[in-house]
Amino acid sequence: MSVNPGWYVDPADPETRRYWDGGGWIGAPIPVDATPPDGPPPVEPPPPVSPAAPPPGQPSSPPGQQPVPPAGPGPLPGWPGQHPQGGPPQAPGNGTPSGPGHGPPPGYGPPPGWPYPVWPGRPPEPRPHGLPLAPFGARLLARLIDFGVVFLLNAVVNGWFVWRYIQEVTPYFQEVVRRGMAGDSSTDGLPQPGEHAGGLQVAILLIATALWFAYEVPAMAAKGQTLGKRVMGVRAVPVEADQPLGFGRALRRWSTMGLPTLLWYCCGFGLLLQLVDAVSPLFDHPLRQALHDKRAQTVVVRAPLSPGAGSDATAPQKPPATPPGDTP
Repeated sequence: MSVNPGWYVDPADPETRRYWDGGGWIGAPIPVDATPPDGPPPVEPPPPVSPAAPPPGQPSSPPGQQPVPPAGPGPLPGWPGQHPQGGPPQAPGNGTPSGPGHGPPPGYGPPPGWPYPVWPGRPPEPRPHGLPLAPFGARLLARLIDFGVVFLLNAVVNGWFVWRYIQEVTPYFQEVVRRGMAGDSSTDGLPQPGEHAGGLQVAILLIATALWFAYEVPAMAAKGQTLGKRVMGVRAVPVEADQPLGFGRALRRWSTMGLPTLLWYCCGFGLLLQLVDAVSPLFDHPLRQALHDKRAQTVVVRAPLSPGAGSDATAPQKPPATPPGDTP
């Protein structure tokens, strides 16, 4: 595809218009609403270059020989056109600064009518605060460990209430099973659960929710880790900074998945909400945030091996100040 020379809107900066000479952009840009001159812009004389001494350790050029200019940027696949000096344009994000006042240097960019390049292939995975995101498998195992701990706490604290509730509803279920095995589907004359069954069910759910709150919220507020997260080497951090969550953020994070426990008696509706929350990181990109992470603005990352170890466990360690065996 060849484009005739002329003034066109610069694809790299739609607010300006530049002259395309058939092989690259030349001259300085003008505002897009300004009337362009006839023909190409005047050639600006290069600024005078004063000779400077080479930096220490770099050999100077022999007398009568011009220094070799540095090589231009490497080629970018899929881009047509050439820079007037012979080098192809460079894609933003590969060392070229972007933003206001940091556009591509003169002569760079696609020709008129060509789309501006995007990141080739799949973009790299984000690393919040320099830490890799925790995989879903590690998060799931950490949650199962936490559920096991909370279950043991309920067995100790809630065991008596559960035993009393089973006693209240056992006659009803025994009669339902007996009629089912006999082929009787009628519901007439079924014994009703005891009068304390409803109150016991509410008490069990309240105690279970309180135990989960006491186990998770203080630990997450202080260090971003429960026992399960410490075992699996992951932790939760705020999106905006690598710091403790604090009580308020930890409470918002837990309430999204913990309070639905009170709705378990509604045909398991609360359990369904918790299952949706548990699998939601699989469908969130790029930070893999669960619903409770989105509400609290947190993200789950791999925890460093030790405090101050940095974001990468493979980073080189500083040598000791005093070699082993030497006297300071």
